[in-house]
Amino acid sequence: MQAKNTYLLSIVLFLIVFSCKSSSKEQFVTSQTPNQTVILPGAYDMKTYLPLLFNKRIAIVGNQTSEVNGTHLVDTLLQRGINIIKVFAPEHGFRGTASAGEQVADSKDKKTGLPVISLYGKHKKPSFEDLQDIDLIIFDIQDVGVRFYTYLSTLHYVMEAGAEQQIPVIVLDRPNPNADYIAGPVMKEENRSFVGLHPVPVVYAMTIGEYARMINGEHWLKNGIQVDLTVIPIQNYTHKSEYRLPVKPSPNLPNYQAVRLYPSLCLFEGTDISVGRGTDFPFQVYGSPYLPKTDFSFIPKPNNGSKWPKHQDKICYAEDLRQVTPPTELYLGWLINAYKSYPDSLKSKFFNKFFVKLAGTQSLQNDIEKGVPAKEIKAKWQKGIDRFKQIRKKYFLYSDNAN
Repeated sequence: MQAKNTYLLSIVLFLIVFSCKSSSKEQFVTSQTPNQTVILPGAYDMKTYLPLLFNKRIAIVGNQTSEVNGTHLVDTLLQRGINIIKVFAPEHGFRGTASAGEQVADSKDKKTGLPVISLYGKHKKPSFEDLQDIDLIIFDIQDVGVRFYTYLSTLHYVMEAGAEQQIPVIVLDRPNPNADYIAGPVMKEENRSFVGLHPVPVVYAMTIGEYARMINGEHWLKNGIQVDLTVIPIQNYTHKSEYRLPVKPSPNLPNYQAVRLYPSLCLFEGTDISVGRGTDFPFQVYGSPYLPKTDFSFIPKPNNGSKWPKHQDKICYAEDLRQVTPPTELYLGWLINAYKSYPDSLKSKFFNKFFVKLAGTQSLQNDIEKGVPAKEIKAKWQKGIDRFKQIRKKYFLYSDNAN
């Protein structure tokens, strides 16, 4: 009964919306914001987008975060008679249980019988054969607002495939839990990879719907092509809104603390330092067998979120960040201190090749190795951030206060 009442309340909040065509092959649906505080992701605004789906053969790009009032979007749309043909799944799979980097095979959804096609591993972009029976693609995945979170790359390749085959894409927008600040070096083209396809800072303070508009408007798809894009906005939202995710976006981001620490701690993934994969508190600690002994330690063990955790079965002397106030910046202090504390005999192995892909630039590693203070490192980022801000504001759907 409670779920039913919640659903009815969300319907009452929907207002009349209208859509308009822009000059760049983009259809953007805008809505008036009611005087309420309940944040409603785009997926809830069925009054707006359901009419666009009838009599269409639909593909959904989604995972466990693609939900409306606790019910998966796929189930919700099937109940309303929408003709869903197939599902595309990003990293971690359709139900979000695969470990980071784990190959996810094509499969069939046990509940609906729909074919599930993986967009991770070697098959990152829908093929012509994948889309030959599709009229419309819906993208609905919760992002965390960080450049190296791979759902952005999945969005890019889905939009690119849609543009190439003239299939429209609808993005159901969702809030960014890290939208209150902008930080980090802008990615350089030579470091382009699946953990960073676009020249943006590490933390860019845009929702995934705004980001889709930017990909399209800046002609970042192959050969500068553009897709017929529709964005269904979030209601009652600004970039300063605090949003605690109702569903964990991936296995190793289990709570709000991890999501907020992720921008700073994920850089450790390109080093010999563990961020707690294989524990009950991933992305809330960092440690290594080779750091100085501390009162706090952990031992990584294989689990659902990490089948092969770094430093498996070894005692990692660590810093516990579970109770700290997450910084509203890309905090370099932990990374710099860990490098300084590493034994001199192992310093050459502290960074691995993945670090530059995550950072988007070689200069960050170089500066840390040279002992450049964090303040001076960040000062070098500012010119690129200022240029990015001029691009970013062209694609706003919501009011902004990001620094």
